[in-house]
Amino acid sequence: MSVSPREARKGRVYDVRLRGPDGRAYKRTFRTRKEATEFEANEIAKRTRGEWIDPAAGRVTIGEFSGEWMSHRADLRPRTRELYDWLLRKHVLPQLRDIRVGKLQPVDVRAWHAELLNRGVGPVTVAKAYRLLRTVLQTAVTDGVIARNPCAIRAAGIERSAERPTATVDEVDRLASAVDERHRMLVLLAAYCGLRLGELLALRRSRIDLDGGLLHVVETQHELADRRTVIGPPKTDAGRRDVAIPPHLLAPLEDHLRRFVAPEDDALVFAGQKGGWLRRSLWNAKWRAAREKVGLPHLRFHDLRHTGNTLAAGTGASTRELMNRLGHASPEAALRYQHATPDRDFKIAASLSELAQSRSLESLRTMANPDGCAIDVPWQSEGEHPELADTHPDQGTNESGRRESNSRSQLGKLMFCR
Repeated sequence: MSVSPREARKGRVYDVRLRGPDGRAYKRTFRTRKEATEFEANEIAKRTRGEWIDPAAGRVTIGEFSGEWMSHRADLRPRTRELYDWLLRKHVLPQLRDIRVGKLQPVDVRAWHAELLNRGVGPVTVAKAYRLLRTVLQTAVTDGVIARNPCAIRAAGIERSAERPTATVDEVDRLASAVDERHRMLVLLAAYCGLRLGELLALRRSRIDLDGGLLHVVETQHELADRRTVIGPPKTDAGRRDVAIPPHLLAPLEDHLRRFVAPEDDALVFAGQKGGWLRRSLWNAKWRAAREKVGLPHLRFHDLRHTGNTLAAGTGASTRELMNRLGHASPEAALRYQHATPDRDFKIAASLSELAQSRSLESLRTMANPDGCAIDVPWQSEGEHPELADTHPDQGTNESGRRESNSRSQLGKLMFCR
């Protein structure tokens, strides 16, 4: 029997001595024999089901486990690693650092989450921090450190960003004219091709096919906090894509390549003054000046991507087509650009009329009778076919003599061949 009583200073207690699957002994103490017996039975059942958790494993703190987790994530991209380091340092560890992983409860996570919001941290940042903590603790579950993830706040990891503004076609042209000629195509390609700034800054001459009218997006540029520039593949496989260049940009793009880009295949399309990387800080200063000049002080450069993709959605592009153009692996992001607007609804209505008018009226009226012969079905109006008008009170009754509730139900019986 592994439950044994003993006398303690506050009275009799019951010790449960067990061994884990690895052979190591562990002990828990309870005030009643019933509690001790139940614990013993639960531990044996967990081992049988393969759900047993080593009690000692959960003694590691959140700070220790998250540091180990980061050190094992060699797959993280440089900017992602910087983001995770910042979220842990700024928003997760100040409150949770010294709590043992095995002691962290859902109520602790809820208190931490509420404290961030009450402190005025932006909801998008709070969602990112929550997702990071949940991911770290899910690894703890996978590693057998804890039995279940205490991050159980419904929808807390969903980012609900405010709708970003978009520019009109005229505003895009004014913004392009407000920057120097060397960077004008940077604005136009962001707006009409939907490329991210990092994708544009990594673009090289060999990635532009003027004859085929395509941009080949195969890499992106990151500028880290220490000002190092890192080049790597897009975030997902879908990010590697070919983007069709709108025809009205081909001539200006060819002129840009001739005037501002070195002849080598690997020459940067948007380089700094000395031919190296265009620093984001330098470009951001130029962008701020341009948007102030045209009266759009709140328009971010990334909003040009949103503008271009909204315009593309307005042309009737499908979700799959938008996904391919944007470089998104899932439809959720592409759906954000498919806004339901009154103007779009009128365009849909007009397209339906064009479709209806382009079809032969006879092809819409003609159905097949049981003998395979074509017959006219009187569903347009009685005025068009007076010989088939409803002049008999019995017409349209069913086999029991009662009136059909749907006057077109007789039509349905004539539409199918047996």
